Amino acid sequence: MEESTFDPDLIHAIFKLEWTRRSLEREKNESSDAMDCEVDAGTSKKSRPMSANANALKLSSKLLQIFVSEAVQRAATIAEAEGISRIEATHLERILPQLLLDF
Repeated sequence: MEESTFDPDLIHAIFKLEWTRRSLEREKNESSDAMDCEVDAGTSKKSRPMSANANALKLSSKLLQIFVSEAVQRAATIAEAEGISRIEATHLERILPQLLLDF
């Protein structure tokens, strides 16, 4: 039986949102830089459409699923050691630094 992962379409939408945000930031920074110095004609970067390979989206979905699963397991261990049956934000805060180093 195959484990469920995050929907690749959802991951793609998140990636596109981040690409759009960064593109707008870059354009904003370039326009402010253009006001500060002279720019030759044709030196501006064209905004390229970003896309992701279907296999890359599946892999990203699986990696995110593993990351979240590991975070929940580690936080549950901390909560259990404290005698609490629910995972709280403080448990996640405690495991996050090491989890990020491990991934």
